[in-house]
Amino acid sequence: MAKGIHTELTFEEAIESNLLEHGGYVKGSSTDFDEKLGLFPSYIINFLKESQSKAWDKLANIHKDEVEQKVIQRLVKEIDLRGALDVLRKGFTDYGVKFQMAYFKPESSLNPEADELYQTNHLSVTRQLYYERVGKNSLDMVLSLNGLPIATIELKNQFSGQSVENAKKQYVYDREPNEPIFQFKKRALVHFAVDTDEAYMTTKLDGKNTRYLPFNLGYNNGAGNPPNPNGYRTAYLWEQVWTKDSFMDIIGKFLHLSVEEFELNGVKKKKETIIFPRFHQMQVVRTVTADARVQGAGKNYLIQHSAGSGKSNSIAWLSYRLSSLHDDQNNRVFDSVIVITDRKVLDSQLQNTIYQFEHKDGVVQKIDKDSTQLANAITAGSHIIITTLQKFPFILDKIGEIPARKYAVIIDEAHSSQGGEATKKMKEVLSAKSLEEAEKDEAYTGLEEDAEDEIRKSMLARGKQNNLSFFAFTATPKPKTVEVFGTMGKNGKPEPFHLYSMKQAIEEGFILDVLKNYTTYKTYFKLSKEIEDDPKVNKKKASRAIGRFMSLHPHNLAQKTEVMVEHFRQVVSKKIGGKAKAMVVTSSRLHAVRYKEEFDNYIKEKGYNDVKTIVAFSGKVIYGNAPEGVTEVELNGFAEKELPRKFASDEYQ
Repeated sequence: MAKGIHTELTFEEAIESNLLEHGGYVKGSSTDFDEKLGLFPSYIINFLKESQSKAWDKLANIHKDEVEQKVIQRLVKEIDLRGALDVLRKGFTDYGVKFQMAYFKPESSLNPEADELYQTNHLSVTRQLYYERVGKNSLDMVLSLNGLPIATIELKNQFSGQSVENAKKQYVYDREPNEPIFQFKKRALVHFAVDTDEAYMTTKLDGKNTRYLPFNLGYNNGAGNPPNPNGYRTAYLWEQVWTKDSFMDIIGKFLHLSVEEFELNGVKKKKETIIFPRFHQMQVVRTVTADARVQGAGKNYLIQHSAGSGKSNSIAWLSYRLSSLHDDQNNRVFDSVIVITDRKVLDSQLQNTIYQFEHKDGVVQKIDKDSTQLANAITAGSHIIITTLQKFPFILDKIGEIPARKYAVIIDEAHSSQGGEATKKMKEVLSAKSLEEAEKDEAYTGLEEDAEDEIRKSMLARGKQNNLSFFAFTATPKPKTVEVFGTMGKNGKPEPFHLYSMKQAIEEGFILDVLKNYTTYKTYFKLSKEIEDDPKVNKKKASRAIGRFMSLHPHNLAQKTEVMVEHFRQVVSKKIGGKAKAMVVTSSRLHAVRYKEEFDNYIKEKGYNDVKTIVAFSGKVIYGNAPEGVTEVELNGFAEKELPRKFASDEYQ
């Protein structure tokens, strides 16, 4: 078995044993836990006395014999007001005396005292923790930092006939969210449901509304975990993730509070979410920074992460890491990190996330004016610069003029859709006077030459720059992009430095498989021969529609539309209690708009009031004459919103 794993021990004992022997933990006791406060008071007092003795003595002179009680009261008040994560990072003050509640590993070894303080952190693992104020329910395991519970864990062993699904249900049905230890953001920050094969986590217990996210390695580019010849499939949790250095790193540089403000019935509200990294997010940030720390500037990295991977958070975490990265000689690896994106949401997300780590403004500088502003930011060596794809060639030129400085350039979604407007050809197509003109341009001017190609060409034209590292995030890289940004694999061919596949995203439930029920027209025509055996299909209408379709040109949209609409109404729409939907995936945005037109025409002609269409795509398509006073119509996601008859535009993120 793996180190610290013994066949004679139970699953729980094996994990505890490993954390005590190799993880940097000490054994906690449920009797030390105050279920009313939801923390370990004696562990907190011991940590403060040991790590900050002078501050403790100063406060003891004020509170005298009540000092321990007063300190705990003050700490609880601060946590209830600000949240446990904020108190762990910034500490708390009582009568002018400042205490830190945790010390995080320093970026360099220039300050030996910082490392000594880091070693004073007290991590404890407690089995069978009785947490209820009234009752005797217990948690299988709790991980605590300096007396504050950080993670609760429910463990199930398949050999006993239960799985991770039972652990999830236990949290939902047997754990009261209003118990102090479970109170959102005030005590435990993450809750794990684990069995010997799989792991899931959530940051908020909310009864039946609790949402679990997978925390697995992935297996064969899909969901789950690979077989472990040395032990349990989930051994990476206690052997890697929960160990002291890793756990402290997650608390200090990954966990953050996301606040979303919105308006409901005229009332402004906010939704708070604690973001805990999924395994692939944590892994890519750590492996990329570890490699960059050794290699220094001048290397390219291709991160192929599917839609649904949480790229915005991954980029935010990586940006912060790279901006503070030091090598073995305690020199900064990069003087500035430049994030190139056309997504507005990433700008605010970057600033909000990094502000929680740095606790100060100005770390992220947004370039929203002109090239002069960008040049000044690059010259001044701003820590993190966020700008648009259109300025990419200028950035390369400017960086080339300052060879003494080193830069990390993170490219958000180096693909066809997000940044396509950066190229001249894309602009020509998108501003075409008519849809027909746009189609002609698309066919003959080579729209395959998109933003991804422009980035690659700009790089190749200027040659390799030793003071510049590229970190390209993309879901579907082109072969040429893999050649430029990829890392040489064992087979001698370039490949992504890190991969979170579309297959894994689909299997983990973050994106839908649009081809799951995909049927080609050729296949559909063959299936039509079996219409007699399909009682749900209107035989006469279906046969007539398919026959007409096959007798005409295969690209006649009107005929294709008739086939799809009739099959949808006769067969598909009756499923899922009459609420089924259908999706048409087209080869271009222009095709998407034309298909919508044809669908609307056919539906109107037939008087089908039970069928409606919506369209969604990235970028913009503007053609024809817009209605008076209308300059643009936006589709936010897949909102059901009718487009004007001869006008279509979209800003779908």
